[in-house]
Amino acid sequence: MSKGLVFDIRRYSVHDGPGIRTTVFFKGCPLKCTWCHNPEGISPEQQEITRIRRLNGTSKNYREVVGRLMAPGEVLAEVIKDQIFYEESGGGVTFSGGEPLMQYEFLMSLLLLCRDRGLHTAVDTSGHAPPDQFRRVAENADLLLYDLKTADAGKHRTFTGRDNRLIIENLKALDGAGPRVIIRIPLIPGFNCTVKDMEGLRKLIAATEARVERIDLLPWHRLGNEKYRKLGMVPPAKAEKETDKEQAGRLREVFTRSGYNVKTGG
Repeated sequence: MSKGLVFDIRRYSVHDGPGIRTTVFFKGCPLKCTWCHNPEGISPEQQEITRIRRLNGTSKNYREVVGRLMAPGEVLAEVIKDQIFYEESGGGVTFSGGEPLMQYEFLMSLLLLCRDRGLHTAVDTSGHAPPDQFRRVAENADLLLYDLKTADAGKHRTFTGRDNRLIIENLKALDGAGPRVIIRIPLIPGFNCTVKDMEGLRKLIAATEARVERIDLLPWHRLGNEKYRKLGMVPPAKAEKETDKEQAGRLREVFTRSGYNVKTGG
């Protein structure tokens, strides 16, 4: 089995699918979203960052490599340490990133290993992946956390570096026999925080046969900006304001009026 590049394994997560979960973060993403909260997941290569360690009133900088090559069996060994929590809470494992489908063979190996162990699996994906690979991943995952930004192809290209053709194509390929789906929509001021944008996404979702069980609206905040500085990157400039609650409430109504189950917040 091929090794993959992982930049974090986060235990006791409660925002990446049902129950208590372990989230495995893959390195590498085809999109360059200007608001990305995980900039360490964008590059498919290992990176160095500077961290500050404070001890007894003194501070010391040290360098740390982001990204660890791991075999599927190594990841599974970490994941099953918390299997008792998955069983008690209805949780499992979530593969996130970056974009996990950029490491397709590694992801598939992990999905099959988890299935053999009876572990519930979720894949957090932008949907920007070759259709044949996306289809096989969908066939072997229990849940997809499907990220949608905008139905406007031009706007999508401007703010992410890619158009949304593949994303829409893969979403429409999900049928009633496919995995359960939670749609995730980041609310980015200056990008998609309008009723018009949400109506475009609502119509897009309604035109599919995907088994959508919930829509998550995710207000944007600046908490990830320090990560950019540590990686020597410029923090996002196109989303300087945070999403306010009143604004998020108006956008939520676009989906609730159509009968969708909607959750606001991460």
